[in-house]
Amino acid sequence: MGEALDNAPHGFRSGFVTLIGRPNVGKSTLLNRILDRKVSIVSDTPQTTRNQIRGVYSTEGVQVVFLDTPGIHKPRTRLGERLNRRAVGTLAEVDVTCLLIEANAPIGTGDRFVAETVLATGTPAILVVNKVDVASAEEIAAHLADAVDALGEFDAFVPLSARTGDGVPELLGEVCARLPVGPRYYPEGVVTDQPEAFVAAELLREKLIAALREELPHSIAVTVSELEERDNGVLAISALVLVERQSQKGIVIGKGGEVLKRAGTQAREELEALLGTKVFLETRVRVEPDWQRRDHALDRLGY
Repeated sequence: MGEALDNAPHGFRSGFVTLIGRPNVGKSTLLNRILDRKVSIVSDTPQTTRNQIRGVYSTEGVQVVFLDTPGIHKPRTRLGERLNRRAVGTLAEVDVTCLLIEANAPIGTGDRFVAETVLATGTPAILVVNKVDVASAEEIAAHLADAVDALGEFDAFVPLSARTGDGVPELLGEVCARLPVGPRYYPEGVVTDQPEAFVAAELLREKLIAALREELPHSIAVTVSELEERDNGVLAISALVLVERQSQKGIVIGKGGEVLKRAGTQAREELEALLGTKVFLETRVRVEPDWQRRDHALDRLGY
């Protein structure tokens, strides 16, 4: 899954770990918490993550490459089918799998399906019970007992809160204990392998999803058509927002351009904080009819 660098000390451990589960169980929030940096966009809207995001956690003796995958769900479009295949496809290629469920929600058929898929690979698997900050100790204990009965035998069970960070060190301990001796895949200091253009597009999509709530989040795609560092040190980015119908274009732009302008400003400010440089972000909206259902459009967008 990556080319090794020949600079690891003797006894160094490394490997690839996937975060998997139903949509909206907190995979992206957990990855950002582990890395202490935002590398994956976060939203209450299910299926926000569309790409396989790599985040790199490194210490003196360990390097863990985390994969934040799309939430596994019942697909309704060609895009949904591709996202499911991408999420499941990582399972046989990693060293450890972390299956996330929620402490404040009953175990459902979706959780059982994902658990069966995970355990069938034979890869070391950890069941992560997220959102313990919104559940009592008694509820968490009962949920863990139910999970053992309903989901099968995992190598470890870790209750945690991705939002507050409680339990995250324990999860890292369980993950690192199961990694093989191996090389360093990324140089020290690298936190993600995502290019600046991808990060810019994802941040803008996150801000638009937050602004539009339930109106049309899944109909939005964002791509960066141009990225250039100017002589004055400003990073100039041209972003294109794609929607599926003409009526959606007006919703994204908003009255007087207010929605798009506000989302663009928020994305630019966050991007400047992440990159440590001034950013000029230009945004446009274009109609791409039914792009979620057209293989050609999905290929062009990288899905």
